[in-house]
Amino acid sequence: MVSNALEGVNEFSSALWQDIEACLARTVKSGGPRIAVFDADGTLWDDDAGEAFFLWQIANCGFQFPSDPWVYYHEWKKRDPHGAYGWLAQISKGIPIDTVRGWAETCFASHSPWPVFGSIRRLVERLQQAGFEIYIVTASVKWAVEPAARHLLGIPANRVLGIETEIVDGRVTDRVLAPITYRQGKADALLRATSGVKPVFAAGNTLGDIALLETAVDFKLMIQSQSAIVPAHAGLAADEKRLREHGRPLGWRLHAFRS
Repeated sequence: MVSNALEGVNEFSSALWQDIEACLARTVKSGGPRIAVFDADGTLWDDDAGEAFFLWQIANCGFQFPSDPWVYYHEWKKRDPHGAYGWLAQISKGIPIDTVRGWAETCFASHSPWPVFGSIRRLVERLQQAGFEIYIVTASVKWAVEPAARHLLGIPANRVLGIETEIVDGRVTDRVLAPITYRQGKADALLRATSGVKPVFAAGNTLGDIALLETAVDFKLMIQSQSAIVPAHAGLAADEKRLREHGRPLGWRLHAFRS
């Protein structure tokens, strides 16, 4: 899991802010829909909300997990990301959704201060001032991301699109809802929520965000959250590098919080 410390973080340059303001001006002039979308983990903040909640559940919920559930999950994710991401929602089967959301609030509070990137927070505020509807689309469990989205960024739960299961009689089931918000599923979930209206602006940090970034009709922002020289984060850094290799030839913008 990514450290909570926001050490060595670079803020947006004045040139990037100017490009963002130009995008907002074009949108206002066009009179078109004002929608923006962000990936969550590594894009909005320097942590993984879904994995933080999973660790909290391991420690606090008394579930019957496989031996070493953390390793079990990560090994599963290597061979079947869709299944592994769904499982993190399924483990709450039978629990009232209000209870699960309460757990997520407690988990969020226990990680205070949550490491939201300062420039991203200001960007979200600027988009909100300009009348944008802002969505978060994440491969983390939706319920795990909702507290940070609401408390830190003012984004309501109905605009957080993530992994979730069907709720029956107020309780979580093991029936994962489609689409799985990973890779193409991120774009599919967003466009379903917006009735097919594409966003003006999109931001993400890994190869899994390509389809989401491609939905943006104007501004595509790639985030580099990790330094390649930190061994503990080598896997994430490599995935972020692959996104940059894809997006740079296409003219996508880049901001490196760590180089």
